[in-house]
Amino acid sequence: MAEKKVFESESSQETYALGRMLGRQAFRGQVICLDGELGAGKTVFTQGFAEGLGIAGPVNSPTFTIVQVYEEGRLPLYHFDVYRIGDVEEMEEIGYEEYFYGDGVCLVEWSSLIRELLPEEAWHVTIRKEPERGFDYRRITIEGSRI
Repeated sequence: MAEKKVFESESSQETYALGRMLGRQAFRGQVICLDGELGAGKTVFTQGFAEGLGIAGPVNSPTFTIVQVYEEGRLPLYHFDVYRIGDVEEMEEIGYEEYFYGDGVCLVEWSSLIRELLPEEAWHVTIRKEPERGFDYRRITIEGSRI
């Protein structure tokens, strides 16, 4: 049964820290779907998540390569950015199933664009800006089992 938790972030540092905490708890085969408008903090969250896995190098959004692989952590991280995907067939061409059902953790930015390919047990993280609460304020909702 899916659970839902809501976190409030007042800064990019807090968003990063939440990502780091979840990265420390990540498990083999986990798929995390990450959605939010441009500039919401998806990459900041991902950088924290990578640090939580023990990945020390720079982590950037793989906008033009679709997937970036980081293997130096306690689990491999497969970081997808599907913003520029024109058709789900592009995901099949890169062999997404090997990543989604592999030995690492997948983090998929803009996951709503490939909804039909996502595993049922995937976690969904949504980062929303709320400008009336301040420029840096974010409401981060996490839905999934075993949260």
